[in-house]
Amino acid sequence: MTYTLINIPFVIVTAVVTLATLRRPGFGRRMAASGIAAAVLFVLTAVFDSIMIGSDLVRYPEESMSGIRIGLAPIEDFAYAVCAAFLIPAVWTLLTPGGHRAGAEADAR
Repeated sequence: MTYTLINIPFVIVTAVVTLATLRRPGFGRRMAASGIAAAVLFVLTAVFDSIMIGSDLVRYPEESMSGIRIGLAPIEDFAYAVCAAFLIPAVWTLLTPGGHRAGAEADAR
């Protein structure tokens, strides 16, 4: 099994849960914040995965990877960070009654 196949369920769940928040208040702002977080996590993953791979702390079997790398990090490693940047805020929004406004209204009281 390849790492790409392992990533597919995470990507699908992230897309479905994120799209489930489409009609919740602040969707655009949430997507912008998630995009910024994903970019930061992407850079951090590239740096620290490259350090770990370069220092031989981690090894990946070549037959399980696509062969595309950013630095020393295989592209497949980036899926988890990007998914987390979108999935965590989406789950939080779905679990918060009324979306993110519930917290803002509570602060206003």
